[in-house]
Amino acid sequence: MTVDLLMSAGRGPQECTWALARLLHRLEADAVGQRLTTHRVRTVPAERPGTYRSVLVRISGSGAETFAASWTGTLCWQAPSPYRATGRKNWYVIARPCQLDTFATTFAEADVDVVACRTGGPGGQHRNKASTAVRATHRPSGIVVVVDTERQFSLNRRLAMRLLRRRLTHDDEAAQRAAVTERWRIHDELVRGNPTRVERPGPSDEGAHRSPSRQ
Repeated sequence: MTVDLLMSAGRGPQECTWALARLLHRLEADAVGQRLTTHRVRTVPAERPGTYRSVLVRISGSGAETFAASWTGTLCWQAPSPYRATGRKNWYVIARPCQLDTFATTFAEADVDVVACRTGGPGGQHRNKASTAVRATHRPSGIVVVVDTERQFSLNRRLAMRLLRRRLTHDDEAAQRAAVTERWRIHDELVRGNPTRVERPGPSDEGAHRSPSRQ
């Protein structure tokens, strides 16, 4: 089981990018304790060293889906700002499972059912007698095309295969754009307050808490 979890500081202040880094470390440590593996697939660094605007982390292993669910939603890192004097101690991050990439459909003519058929239109009388039109069905996707532009079955078959390839490529590209749009939408979902999970610094976080410079 593998789950891709997108963690984002949204449009929050620099403390949120710092909180994201702290929460990411906590998530990775939690995953190790549950015998899961994590991999930072994509990271978008923030202005300060060691902080992130967003991180896409892949969680793998038995129970990855349940684990990811426990880290999904509005996450809160509760600690004083390392950058400025402020009474605020709650810094929020959004985390959502997402689709990383869509896979390109592999086209094979063996996956296409081709049936000769008859159609009307100019030259239709000849075609009706010879059944030169082609109805091609790509079984994995369910896409169906009918081609009757040529007078020869073999030419219509060739055009049908070309058209199916084009349709599959178009659909793959549309799915990829939709996945990217969905990831961008997650960045704007962050709602401050009412977190689903609150984390605080522990002994192992003290050094990391003091490391950012107060510029």
